[in-house]
Amino acid sequence: MTHSRLALRSATALLAALAPLAVAPAAPAAETEAPPTAPALLTVSDPGFEAGGSGWEFAPGTGTAVNHPHAGARLAYLDAGSGMKVSQTVTATGHGSYAISAWIATGGPGGRYVLRVNGSPAASLDLPAAAQYRRHTLGPVTLAPGDRLEIAFESGQGWVNADDVMVSPATPANPRITSSDPEAGEMFAWATRKAGSWVHLPGTPGPLNADERQTGGIGTGVYAPSYWAGYANRSGYYSRDMTHQLAGAGVLGLHAENKAMLRAFAASATAEHAYYPVWALNFDNRTFLSIDYRRPDLFVREVPAVFELVQKAEEAYRWAGDRSYLDDPVLWDFYRHATEEFVTLHDGRKGNGDRVKVAEGTGRGIFQGVASYNEQSDEPLAEAGDAIGSQYQAYRAMAALARAKGDARTAADFARRARELRTYFNTTWSGDGSAADMVRGYTVDGRALTGWGKENSWFMPMKQIIEPGARREAYLDYVDVQAEGEGRPENIEALTYLPDTFFTNNRPDTAWKWMRRVYAQKDVQHVNTRQGTNGDYPEVPFTLVAQTVQGLMGVTPNAPARLLTTQSRLPSGMAWLAVEDLRIGDSAFALKHEGARRSTLTHTSGSAPYTWEARFPGSHDVITVDGVARPAQIRVIDGAVYTTVRIKVAPGRTATAEVR
Repeated sequence: MTHSRLALRSATALLAALAPLAVAPAAPAAETEAPPTAPALLTVSDPGFEAGGSGWEFAPGTGTAVNHPHAGARLAYLDAGSGMKVSQTVTATGHGSYAISAWIATGGPGGRYVLRVNGSPAASLDLPAAAQYRRHTLGPVTLAPGDRLEIAFESGQGWVNADDVMVSPATPANPRITSSDPEAGEMFAWATRKAGSWVHLPGTPGPLNADERQTGGIGTGVYAPSYWAGYANRSGYYSRDMTHQLAGAGVLGLHAENKAMLRAFAASATAEHAYYPVWALNFDNRTFLSIDYRRPDLFVREVPAVFELVQKAEEAYRWAGDRSYLDDPVLWDFYRHATEEFVTLHDGRKGNGDRVKVAEGTGRGIFQGVASYNEQSDEPLAEAGDAIGSQYQAYRAMAALARAKGDARTAADFARRARELRTYFNTTWSGDGSAADMVRGYTVDGRALTGWGKENSWFMPMKQIIEPGARREAYLDYVDVQAEGEGRPENIEALTYLPDTFFTNNRPDTAWKWMRRVYAQKDVQHVNTRQGTNGDYPEVPFTLVAQTVQGLMGVTPNAPARLLTTQSRLPSGMAWLAVEDLRIGDSAFALKHEGARRSTLTHTSGSAPYTWEARFPGSHDVITVDGVARPAQIRVIDGAVYTTVRIKVAPGRTATAEVR
């Protein structure tokens, strides 16, 4: 990736006594309060060893050095041989469960990474031989006030380097997957652990504006509810990454983090910024990450992100059931500005008729505002397939949010805008070709572009702006072939969109193929060597979590309406798949799909009944609920035919729906 998606860094790990406060401006105050059940603060001294190891104990043959840090200027080292240890003991001030991560490189096998509570082993890992840094996580460990947690690195047959220790709170939800296919359970267990390790413990002190140029950052701040969304040597999160990780965070119950981060972006989308949100924020949820922000007219901005933030805010609302997504004026103003003033301000290069407006980029690079997420392209795009597709979904989200708010007029207006934009796309904007001949962008001089455009290609079917039918099916075939060909993306995070693209269009076999492809590359070195392995890129585990629950299990939450919709999308050869501790709003569920014909839902806990809409592909005359035949409802949704039934499921009750 280019400048704006290069390395991001392990935040608490960068803590050092560094000079002045961040040079980038601060956004208006964002909500930073942790939920009442948040664990107590647990602070590791000098987690990046930048202060020479203050707070750590060093046995003979160990110390700090500057020869091979993961980030910043220093690291802890242990020479080869037995009996050496670098450790720190932290005393808990309150209750909490925590995961502890560290970046570790080794010159041979035999080293260990260990957690001990009150002197007794709590978690440990035998370190592999790996000269490049990898991020290892232990826990969660549960602590009570006064408990003493020891974090220790112990020597082995080769040298051991350790750096950038981070404390994460245990995630509020603990979903678990079982399946007839062991890989599905293994993948999900890895992804939930890995995603949870990227969550910040609110109140943790850390550096601001750390990046590959200023590795120790500029100034320090207090981190707010947030999680890593970007590369591992920058002290902030990115709008593109965060929106793609939001659903996985919802599955893990990270509602406070989702809202705080969305609100921080929303607060930055001011008139001075032409209603663009900034591209990246520090983990304090206030200051703009300086590597991507120079001044109000010179900062990284990409058109699709504006619209994805609106779409994902509506999705976060459905996961959490939090009314503030409708009532918070900072959020609501952002939705309106993004779908109204922003579009008007940035629609001037290409005519799109009297009734339709399409937001455009400048064609002059990321610091001037680009139309597409495909930063590697040298095409001077004014309009792009990923931007117009994201604009379509933002209109749909705005209609849903307005409907939930009770504003029927606004809801109807944006539903109409969405329909008109989709019609315009299919009749005019995308041309009259199919597959490789479909238009996926326009240059600033009005030239239509076809062929493979990576993000501006696969986002079009992913955002469902292409009408169902033979043309869309042919384009999906084209995307699948191109993503495996010479033009395939080099970076793993780009590939994480492909399962979403194919699940959205009811191609579970292809989607599962891409999930397995991404997972199989988790231990491969990332193309950016500062990042570690592919699996150490946060987008990888977060998206695999979401793609299991929303993709394979077809879960669509609607906590405000107490409605849960499911649809089995199990691939060929997977006989059954089940999830436990699926949290939606204040309820928890267990769900099992047996093929595409039988589903069972248990409402394990909650304050009120939910309506379960069970969907099954195809048309069936009869559907049975708990063995009793009931009339089936046939629905056509985006071109696909489903047999559906709605069942009221009270807390403590189990229901089974089946078609024959």
